[in-house]
Amino acid sequence: MHSILIKVDRYRYKMDDVFLYLELLNNITMGIFAVNLDMEIVFFNSEAEKITGFTKDEAMGQRCYEIFRTELCYKNCYLKKAIKEKKKFTHVRNTILNKNNKEIPVDITVSPLYDIKGKIRGGFESFIDNSLYVQLEKELYKNYSFEDIIAKDEKMVNLMHTLLRISQTDIPVIITGETGVGKDVFASAIHNRSNRHDKPFIKVNCAALPVSLIESELFGYKKGAFTDAKTDKLGRFQEANGGTILLDEIGDLPIELQAKLLQVLDEKEFYPLGSKKPIKVDVRIISTTNKNLKDLIKNRLFREDLYYRLNGIEFEIPPLRERRSDIPLLIEHFLDIFSKTYNKTVQRVDSNVLKALLNHDFPGNVHELKHIIEFGVAVSDNNEITYESLPIDFRKKTESKNNIKDSYIKASNSYEKEQILNILESNDWDIGKTAQILNIHRTTLWRKMKKYGLFNTHVA
Repeated sequence: MHSILIKVDRYRYKMDDVFLYLELLNNITMGIFAVNLDMEIVFFNSEAEKITGFTKDEAMGQRCYEIFRTELCYKNCYLKKAIKEKKKFTHVRNTILNKNNKEIPVDITVSPLYDIKGKIRGGFESFIDNSLYVQLEKELYKNYSFEDIIAKDEKMVNLMHTLLRISQTDIPVIITGETGVGKDVFASAIHNRSNRHDKPFIKVNCAALPVSLIESELFGYKKGAFTDAKTDKLGRFQEANGGTILLDEIGDLPIELQAKLLQVLDEKEFYPLGSKKPIKVDVRIISTTNKNLKDLIKNRLFREDLYYRLNGIEFEIPPLRERRSDIPLLIEHFLDIFSKTYNKTVQRVDSNVLKALLNHDFPGNVHELKHIIEFGVAVSDNNEITYESLPIDFRKKTESKNNIKDSYIKASNSYEKEQILNILESNDWDIGKTAQILNIHRTTLWRKMKKYGLFNTHVA
């Protein structure tokens, strides 16, 4: 075999054994592929197979956009730019579709590919699966989109269709639902789909701030407003100017501050503590709560006029126990996330785990399911989560519930057996009459008699 010289960007690698070079590339923990000038794949390493789900045989000879199917492939292909402009592009964020049509965020680096004479023969791209980083980024900045909401339940799908329509408006929104259903995820998704998506998204937890600090946090203060006010401080409303402010757990906002919030909604201005000059703001307000605001209004803990100003549209996110069809999808999603987090290959839950999860009522909703799957992945020794890998508290609840269910079934069976026996004896074991009195078919009665061992020598 002839000696081969490959120049990538300004570096040259000479080797007599090309197979040694390819083996080296195959063992690098990042996806690598190369294309010729027709954008046909001429090299595809093992990590590229792992990330995309396509085998080397399936990829070789295909045009790269047929394998990666990204938006950049058709609008702004960096690999083509690298070849055309003879330059390298690094750390470009992109999203590919794997073989199962699942979106995978990636970080790519592209370079032109030269031959021994310095002539461009194609392009070279390396890429890494960026899923974990993107997920951590979303968790840190609460930067979610509707694509991050995992659901196929009809109620959830209809809800998202409604929210997609109102996201483009400035209508105020109240999101209700139990703890753990993901109210902040929906709020972030609404903001990111709105015309304010490139402006700030500021979250204020009304339940977490001490009453004495809420006003200064929301509206800021001027230097000298109180003893420790050494400098001016911007409030959250000023920080959110032009964007969206999320008032999380709005039901816990003290009644004395609700009038000032109403002023912001009505006049789009407020006075920072210690200021005689109003501050103009333009914000969209999204509120969330796990409380019944109408009950709070009845008990004079929440202003009715504020409620109707906040309530441009109100919607409730259903608890997980009311959309059990979403549980398998969420399990798969969390398995993928935490397998990457813990560098494992846990791909499924066994049948006993799935049954237990589908039967669980999830008082903690999606957050509870997320915790269970994370725990299971962390302690699992193989590629599936077994019942023994589940948190002890969850197993105790499941077993207790099953014991209660078993006791109920036993009690029901005992009552039914006694009822059938009494009617049989009072009718001299006449099957026809007994079935008629019980309003069931003869064959059903025979089956129940067999189940309870109710046979008598009088029965012919």
